[in-house]
Amino acid sequence: MSNVLEIKNVTKKFGDFTAVDSVSFDVEDGGFFSILGGSGCGKTTLLRMIAGFEKETEGELLIRGESMKGIPPEKRAVNIVFQNLALFPMMNVEKNVAFGLQRQKIAKPEVQNRVTEMLERVGLIGFEKKNVDDLSGGQRQRVAIARSLVLRPSILLLDEPLGALDRKLREHMKIELKVLQKEIGTTFIYITHDQSEALVMSDKVAVMNEGRFEQLDTPKNLYKNPATSFVAGFVGESNEFDVVNYANGELTTKNGCKLTKPILDFQPRKLFMRPEAFILNPTEDLVDIERISMKIRAILFDGSNSKISAIIKQSNDDVLLSLPQNAQFEALKEGDDLKVGIHHDDLKCYRD
Repeated sequence: MSNVLEIKNVTKKFGDFTAVDSVSFDVEDGGFFSILGGSGCGKTTLLRMIAGFEKETEGELLIRGESMKGIPPEKRAVNIVFQNLALFPMMNVEKNVAFGLQRQKIAKPEVQNRVTEMLERVGLIGFEKKNVDDLSGGQRQRVAIARSLVLRPSILLLDEPLGALDRKLREHMKIELKVLQKEIGTTFIYITHDQSEALVMSDKVAVMNEGRFEQLDTPKNLYKNPATSFVAGFVGESNEFDVVNYANGELTTKNGCKLTKPILDFQPRKLFMRPEAFILNPTEDLVDIERISMKIRAILFDGSNSKISAIIKQSNDDVLLSLPQNAQFEALKEGDDLKVGIHHDDLKCYRD
C-alpha cells in the first residue's frame, strides 16, 4: 500500500523553543493513524504543519509524493475537524455540509448529489433541514466530519474531536469513527491525549513526548511491549518502581523489594508491572514466574473494572492488581493475605 503522507526530519521552532524535534514518519493511504501525547508535547503543532497553518522550520512534508513547501492550506488535499467542530449555527445540516463545495463554485446539481451521498454515509439522511443546534453531540460530530469529507480530501485531520463530549457519548463515537473511517476509506490522522481513543481506533499510534516520537507501533505492541519507560507509564495502567540495584539477576526496588529477572544487558532504573499481569495463587508447576506476598488494603469495586489495592509485605510498596472476577475474587476482603505471581516477561525494565 502506498503512503499518502511522508514526514521527513520535520522540526518546528518558536524562537528558542523546539515544539517538534526532527520527527519522521509515513502514513499509509486509507489508514487510521493517531498521535498520542500529553499537553504541550507538540502533537497539535505537528497537525497544523500538515494542514499548512504552520510552516516547518526544517525538514520536508509530502502529500501523495508532492512537497508541500509553499503550498497554502486551501491548496492542500487535507481537511480538518477541530475539537469545537466550528459548525455554522445559522445554517441547517445540509447547508453546513454544502458550504465548502459552494465556495469552490461547484455546479448546484453536483453539490446536492455529493451532500446527499455524504449524509447517507454518516447516517444523517432525514436531518438535512435540521438546525445544528437541535442535534445531539454525536450528530453534530458527524456533520463536522461530513462537511470535511464531502470535499474529498486525501487526509482528514482530527484535533481531539471527542474532547467536548460526555463519557458515554465518547465511547459510542469511538466505535462510530472507526467504522466510518473503514467504510469511507479516507486516511484519518487523529490527535488525542486519551490513550483509549488511540488504542481502540487506530491502525498505528505514535506516542509523542517533548517534541519527539517515543514509539510508533500498532496499538497491541504499544501496550504489550512499550519501548521506553515513558510509554510504559503513559499507555495503560502500570505499577511503577524505582530500581536501586541490579546484580546477579536480582532487582531491588527503592523500598527494598527483591525480584528475580533473567539477566539484562543493562542496569535498569525503572520497573513496571501491569495490574492485569498478576496471577492469584499461582500453582507450583508454573515456571519463569515471580511469587510475591501481599496484603489487601482496599477492594475498589467498579463492576468489570474492579481492582485491588495491596502492599508488598517485604517492602510496603503500593500495588494495584486487576484480577478475574471469579469465586476466588468474590471471597477476598480487606486485610487478607494474597499470594500472587507474575511472569518474568511481564516485569518490564528500562534504563531511561
